[in-house]
Amino acid sequence: MASEPASPTQGPGGGRPPSQSRFRVLVVDDERPILNAYARVLSAAGFAVETAQDGRVAADLVRERRYDVIVSDLAMPGLSGIDLLRIVREHDLDVPVILATGSPTVETAVKAIEYGAIRYLVKPVEIAVLRKAVEQAVHLHQMAKVKREALALVGDEERQLGDRATLEVSFQRALRLIFMAYQPIVDWPKRQVFGYEALLRSNDSTLSTPPRLLRAAERIGRIHDLGRAVRAAVSDPAAGSPPPGLLFVNLHPRELDDETLYADHGPLANLASRVVLEVTERASLDDVRDLRSRIARLRKLGYRIAVDDLGAGYAGLSAFAQIEPDIVKLDMSLVRDVHREPTKRKVLQSMVSLCRDMSIVVIAEGVETPSERDAILDLGCELLQGYLFAKPATPYPAPAW
Repeated sequence: MASEPASPTQGPGGGRPPSQSRFRVLVVDDERPILNAYARVLSAAGFAVETAQDGRVAADLVRERRYDVIVSDLAMPGLSGIDLLRIVREHDLDVPVILATGSPTVETAVKAIEYGAIRYLVKPVEIAVLRKAVEQAVHLHQMAKVKREALALVGDEERQLGDRATLEVSFQRALRLIFMAYQPIVDWPKRQVFGYEALLRSNDSTLSTPPRLLRAAERIGRIHDLGRAVRAAVSDPAAGSPPPGLLFVNLHPRELDDETLYADHGPLANLASRVVLEVTERASLDDVRDLRSRIARLRKLGYRIAVDDLGAGYAGLSAFAQIEPDIVKLDMSLVRDVHREPTKRKVLQSMVSLCRDMSIVVIAEGVETPSERDAILDLGCELLQGYLFAKPATPYPAPAW
C-alpha cells in the first residue's frame, strides 16, 4: 500500500536530501502496528513508502518493482527476512536491506550482515534511528550504482559480486548453466590423441570463467556441489560416445572430502578406468584429511591421478609424495617461450628427467607455437596440450597435426 510523501527532512550532516520523495522504500513486518508506525515515520521524512505485512507479498513486490531501500522484520512466519533478502538479490544486486528484530542474538546479527543486510536494528526502533538508517541507505544505494558503473568501465566483473546473498544467487544461476569444453592432449611423435581434458565453462555472464566460478564456490562453501555438477556434465557425452584415449577431469582439493566422489555408482564410476583426476598444485592439500588413504580409494575404483600445474604451485613435497601421481602436467607458465629462455629449459629438463626416473608420465600444457613444441620435444616430453593443436570446444575437437 503506497503512502503520500510529506516534506523532506534534514539529511545526515545537516544537508537537505534532494527530492527525497523520489526514493521508494518498502517496509515489511508481520505486526500491523509496527508496520504502520514505520510507514508514518518514513512518509513524514519525505519517502515514498509501500508496505507488506507478509514476506511472500513483499517478495512478489520485489519481483515487480524497484526500490531504493527495503526495511524488513527478521523473524516472520512463512518467509523470514533472510529468505526475503535472498530473493531480493535475485532481482537487485544493490538495493540496501535493513533488518530489524525484537530478539537480537549474535548469531542472527552475523547472519544478517553475512547475507548483505547493511544494518541490523533492535526493536523497538527509535524514530530518529530508523529515519537516519534509511537516509544513509539511500546514499549507499546511489554509491553502489555508481561503483558498479565504474567496475563495468574497467572490466572487473568479479568484483561486482559483493555480499553472500548476491554471490549465492549468481552461483546457483551459473551452476545451472555450466558445460564442459574439451581440449586434446596429443602424442606428437605418433600423431595420436592421448586424451582430452574436460574444462569447466558457464554461460552465465557474471561467473563465466572457471576462476570466478571456483572462487565463488569456495567463498560460499559450494565446492562439493560444483564438483558433482562437473562430474555429471563430463559423464553424459563420455558415456554415449567416449573420446579416444583418457579423459582428464579437474578436481579441487576440497572435493577429496566429498564422499560421493568415492561412490561406486557415481557418474564417472563406469568410466573410471579411463578417467584421470587432476589435482592442482596451486591449491594446498594440507587440510585434506587422510590424503594418502583417499587417493588409494580412488585408485581402487580405477581412477588414475595427475598433479596439475607442476612448477607453479606449492613447493612442498609432502602432498606430492602422498599422491604419488601417475601423471604430471607441467604448468604453462614454464612452457611459455621456453625456446627463448635457457633457465626454463633447464628447470623443465630436470622435471622431465626426474619424472621419468619415477615412472611418471609427463604432459606439457599451454603449447602455443611450433617453437615451444619443438623445444619441449627436445627435452624428452612427447605429450603436449595447447592452442597449437586445438582450442577447447564441445566434444570432442580433432587436433591439428
